[in-house]
Amino acid sequence: MLTLLPAVDVRGGKAVRLRQGKSGSETDYGSPYEAAQTWFDEGATWIHLVDLDAAFGTGDNRAKLREIGEKLGDKVQIEMSGGIRDDASLEAVFEAGAARVNIGTAALENPEWTAKIIKKYGDKVAISLDVKGHTLAGRGWTSKGGDLFETMAALDKAGCRRYVVTDVAHDGMMDGPNLTLLREVAERTPAHVTASGGISSLDDIRAVAKLESVGVDAAILGKSLYAHAFTLKEALAVVGRE
Repeated sequence: MLTLLPAVDVRGGKAVRLRQGKSGSETDYGSPYEAAQTWFDEGATWIHLVDLDAAFGTGDNRAKLREIGEKLGDKVQIEMSGGIRDDASLEAVFEAGAARVNIGTAALENPEWTAKIIKKYGDKVAISLDVKGHTLAGRGWTSKGGDLFETMAALDKAGCRRYVVTDVAHDGMMDGPNLTLLREVAERTPAHVTASGGISSLDDIRAVAKLESVGVDAAILGKSLYAHAFTLKEALAVVGRE
């Protein structure tokens, strides 16, 4: 069954959503903890937390993420992302209660360190593949990071067990996920794949669920939930998790 991860993106201490990952396109949704509590109350077994300030290099929201981890970490699995580029930042998110971390830019800029932590932490580390076409994006999606499939080949060799795949053009746009990209990635790797970006309807979730046979076993839900396109309970019912 497809695992659904409602997202809480944090910038300036508030839960926000971006359009196409662009800094300055935020819509404010209030308290990050209250948002996370809502998703837990509605049945989430995983929550996806993103520190956007850390990702963009404009500060961090570690205190907010730690608050969520301390209050909910024993009730729900928490995946944390954003600005994790060295041992200190990695240890900080694990100490804040992360069950799994997503590594983005560091996987492009520091492959030796990335391979080391994949070996050490195994499936507690996922690699975020933020894609424009077949070109990877780094540094909060503001820089180019090379060819998608060449990078995947190196990461597969290092033992990566999960990729989080985001088509930047679809993220926050409510125009449907890039199913072709998800299939391409899943068919080229033995790792599990999490779909991210563009899901706007229950039919989109059904379409992603059809890719489970090739290795897409999870999906991150963001703006669709905040915009009330459907409820988390409805989404969980679609994938048979309620």
